[in-house]
Amino acid sequence: MNAELRPFAVRATFCHRERRSVQLARMFAGVTLDDWSLAERRDDVLLCVSELATNALLHGVPPDRGYLVRLVLYRGGVLRVEVHDSGPGEVRTPETSPESERGRGLLLVAALADKWGVGERSPGKIVWCEFAVRGGGAAVPAFT
Repeated sequence: MNAELRPFAVRATFCHRERRSVQLARMFAGVTLDDWSLAERRDDVLLCVSELATNALLHGVPPDRGYLVRLVLYRGGVLRVEVHDSGPGEVRTPETSPESERGRGLLLVAALADKWGVGERSPGKIVWCEFAVRGGGAAVPAFT
């Protein structure tokens, strides 16, 4: 990410290791986007939140743990979605066959987001994606 960008607003929610947490993460992101007046690329952002949350739930969250979903709006028009988990593992886009019913989540994130990647966390990792956005911020108090 560009070092010149400064956070304008940040929101986060903790999700427990349960199936409905993906839906709750998506709802959290939708409410945040509404509060920040960010309608542009809404569907792309929500799909990426769902995919990253699903990956954390399936591959990154040990029993009795959870994951953190964090949205950051930067001055300069960048929205960053982060999913923090405590599980080990390397994140990579898998090679899938056309017949496969799984394994397309990160391919979707790579196709929809402007950037995506993985950062270190102890324990675990942060999987993130970014979107260039216009608008928003007018009614957003700093660090809501």
